[in-house]
Amino acid sequence: MADPSSYRPKPGQIPDSPGVYRFRDEHHRVIYVGKAKSLRQRLSSYFQDLAGLHPRTATMVTTAASVDWTVVGTEVEALQLEYTWIKEFDPRFNVKYRDDKSYPYLAVTMNEEFPRVQVMRGAKKKGVRYFGPYSHAWAIRETVDLLLRVFPVRTCSAGVFKRSAQIGRPCLLGYIGKCAAPCVGRVTPEEHRELAEEFCDFTAGRTQAYLRRLEQQMHEAAEETEYEKAARLRDDIGALRRAMEKNAVVLNDATDADLIALAEDELEAAVQIFHVRGGRIRGQRGWVTDKVEAVTTADLVEHALQQLYGEERGDTGSTGTGGVPREVLVPALPEPLEPVVEWLAERRGARVSLRIPQRGDKRALMETVERNAQQTLTLHKTKRASDLTTRSRALEEIAEALDLDTAPLRIECFDISHLQGDDVVASMVVFEDGLARKGEYRRFQIKGFEGQDDVRSMHEVVSRRFRRYLQEKQRTGEWSEEVETSGEEAVGEAPTAPAGEPTGREEDGRPRRFAYPPQLVVVDGGRPQVAAAKAALDELGIDDVAVCGLAKRLEEVWLPDDENPVVLPRTSEGLYLLQRVRDEAHRFAIRYQRSKRAKTLKAGPLDEVRGLGEGRKQALIKHFGSVKRLRAATVEQLCEVPGVGRRTAETVAAALAGGAPPAPAVNTATGEIIDDDGK
Repeated sequence: MADPSSYRPKPGQIPDSPGVYRFRDEHHRVIYVGKAKSLRQRLSSYFQDLAGLHPRTATMVTTAASVDWTVVGTEVEALQLEYTWIKEFDPRFNVKYRDDKSYPYLAVTMNEEFPRVQVMRGAKKKGVRYFGPYSHAWAIRETVDLLLRVFPVRTCSAGVFKRSAQIGRPCLLGYIGKCAAPCVGRVTPEEHRELAEEFCDFTAGRTQAYLRRLEQQMHEAAEETEYEKAARLRDDIGALRRAMEKNAVVLNDATDADLIALAEDELEAAVQIFHVRGGRIRGQRGWVTDKVEAVTTADLVEHALQQLYGEERGDTGSTGTGGVPREVLVPALPEPLEPVVEWLAERRGARVSLRIPQRGDKRALMETVERNAQQTLTLHKTKRASDLTTRSRALEEIAEALDLDTAPLRIECFDISHLQGDDVVASMVVFEDGLARKGEYRRFQIKGFEGQDDVRSMHEVVSRRFRRYLQEKQRTGEWSEEVETSGEEAVGEAPTAPAGEPTGREEDGRPRRFAYPPQLVVVDGGRPQVAAAKAALDELGIDDVAVCGLAKRLEEVWLPDDENPVVLPRTSEGLYLLQRVRDEAHRFAIRYQRSKRAKTLKAGPLDEVRGLGEGRKQALIKHFGSVKRLRAATVEQLCEVPGVGRRTAETVAAALAGGAPPAPAVNTATGEIIDDDGK
């Protein structure tokens, strides 16, 4: 625990102007980002008597070891820079809204020659129009199924589209009239794009004019005795009305607004957003956050606005519920209000009304959103209570079993993987607060060892990891050529990480460094592997990191200086967490080793053998198990492989030995090459 007075800036150092500040811990990791109209007044408030601070604020300032700041011109610039830094550094003491799922959107790929209607999740792409988000993907598919009758836009994948174009025959939807079949030329690209535009207009809420046009066409067809056409138009109108009924009218037709409501207690807060476009609810989503700092309802609203509109540009005219609407209704106004309104207007490109609804339909709808937020918070606390309690108990049991001073909030686990001594690799996985941090996983290549020497490999991997930690601790800031080619690779496994999750990269694009030490190192193995890891730490002079090993045979926990293992009960939550960490490291190592093995087989020595096909290559590898055993095999042993004759065996043996393959046998009478069967 640090004393805030030890890093408090000197009087007069802090400017009296708008800006953004960062608190960092002893490892130079950003733990809190904030903005202020006056940096001097705001930062001075953190360095008062700890007894006068909010408990969470006191925890933050005692965890921090330094503070720095950046001066900006206006409060709007401060708001934007604060959002950028929160997204970049993922500070642990900032409000972070956790979305428990990736919400599905109805998307129309207007950036393609033949636009496609589909369900999309994750980050938004340029040139694609989005509608939603929806609570469930099936809700989108039901709506699309109704609309395709009237707007037969393509919904197939690129592969299906290409295949239909090749064979000259559309898919089933083309036969039943729910696709215009542009793949076989039934409509031109221009006609299909016009269909997609009409689909987007109708989905965005411009429905009445289109329905009136269809009704007029239906009456005209009936007057001209074209009853089949009139019946088809009647059915189309019914389908569109059924699709519209799925989005109830809640406000007048001209209303485009987002309603944001909060439900909170002392520890957590839930936010719910209803997207209203054209007077209808077009989407709904929600987040939950831990209140790790002292925040008011107005502060939570400001953070929600940053989260919701931080990446948006433009109004909602072409993107369904995307972008910033003309009106945002909230339960409390941020303080000060003007910079937030100006920031929203910049993102929309037009004026935005940010206000609290007081009466009428909008107030009634806000109460509905508030009830949804309260229900979300109640369900979240019900689901998370057992999970949070279990993780805390697991960490406490590990600390007690290993005689640690504190619970190991950061655990790193190492595992070695190889194929009978070949392609030796290692993995490092990270768990923080009992949860995997996949953005901080690492994988290593081990070179220079012959045979199956897991102990030496473990010693090398742990040495390399903590040698990098010591380099970072010195804050040299250099990225040396030796380090860059030493075999460590940063791997972020989450493809559409939820907001706030780490990317596994530094701000300049390089792999995130080994800057943060764990409280506990776990190795996959028994006493020898634990001793190797401990020796590596001792050689580097690191004595504040605990080490243990988890042996697979009896799930025993080994400590460096104990002759007997620690046996945790089979029902122990601590043992279960250690098993999860160990199994994740094993999975990650196996995955890396298999990828390297596949590359080795693909570009291996057998590829140089003339006339050896893929079938016999695989048969040889399967029979001997590895290239190493294959190299040691005699010609007679190679001949035992099905499909491999003596001539092929001699060629393979010569190629693996590094010599030239023997010349093929030739029939002197005909000049033909004699194969393995003497033909």
